[in-house]
Amino acid sequence: MTEALKTELVNFSELNGEAGNARKAELARHVATLFALTSDRCSDEQVDIYDSVLLRLVDMVEAEVRRYVAEQMSSLRRGPEETIRRLADDDIEVAEPILLRSTVLRDADLTRLAEKHGNAHRFAIAQREVLSEEVTDVLVKRGDLKVKRKVAGNDGAKLSEASVSTLISDAASDATLQLFLSDRSDLAETQIASLVAVASEEVRKKLLAAGQKQEAERVVEAADIAAQRMSNQYWLGRYDFETARSRVLLLAKRGMVNEAALRRFASEDRFAEAVATFAWLVRCGVEEVSHWMVRPDPEPFVVLAKASGLTSITVGSLLAIGPWRHRLTPETRSDAMSLFERMTVAEARRKMAHWNNTAVN
Repeated sequence: MTEALKTELVNFSELNGEAGNARKAELARHVATLFALTSDRCSDEQVDIYDSVLLRLVDMVEAEVRRYVAEQMSSLRRGPEETIRRLADDDIEVAEPILLRSTVLRDADLTRLAEKHGNAHRFAIAQREVLSEEVTDVLVKRGDLKVKRKVAGNDGAKLSEASVSTLISDAASDATLQLFLSDRSDLAETQIASLVAVASEEVRKKLLAAGQKQEAERVVEAADIAAQRMSNQYWLGRYDFETARSRVLLLAKRGMVNEAALRRFASEDRFAEAVATFAWLVRCGVEEVSHWMVRPDPEPFVVLAKASGLTSITVGSLLAIGPWRHRLTPETRSDAMSLFERMTVAEARRKMAHWNNTAVN
């Protein structure tokens, strides 16, 4: 079978001269289509045969045909690697489907292509469903504003601290980039504050230029307040608490909501379900608890957890999930655990009663 396949695919004898051009294009389309239909059933040896034939053919045909081959190869789980790399290295009209979708390309291939080619190639790469920090670092460093916007708006793109810093700096003069960054779910607390600050600085400069010095001075204070509010709402907006609440209520009807379930949700980083479970256990509303569990000061949560009799293992696990994974420093977590461990249940309940009385008065 392998020999027959090889004989059929590598018969180039009829492709000589100008008369062979049409046949080359036809053969390239035929081989690409055949491989796309059978790739999952091909052995490694057969894939190598296809690779050698397609690699030769794509160097013989026009861009339109190479684009067709690229389209056929772009969505395959396994494919002729050298041919795919050759197509990705082509003009953007040919390379685009490979750059957008092919999982055969490795990070090393993508970084090389992003460094070698221009912004058209980088823009296509920036649209991939998953991008590593290694790749996004090159895209952000070498890409134009269009590329940077696409990276910032790609939820599947992992960003290093250096890339986030660059994007925030560029966002100072680009409102669209600011919006894309503000929608990301992976920014750290300090990065969110920086994003608010750069936007506010632009406003301050405009006010000063307009001679409104007093208003300009108030912008800095407003930026600090906005950063805190934005941070809380930013994190709350990442989760579907209503659906989580419904799921937990169903578990409660079966008698399955307890501290063990809470720890399980925490271990799986299912923050919305953890919030809903904690709220059910401590007999508070999900909305109220969700606000406690996103704020950068975890003391109210710690006091309520102690008053409700939760264990230190559970509390420690909750302090390291969801927004608190990003918003709390190691020192803040350590201080929170120290508070929990030295506080008695009676003390925690007295503090809760004091807060309730203060709120009423």
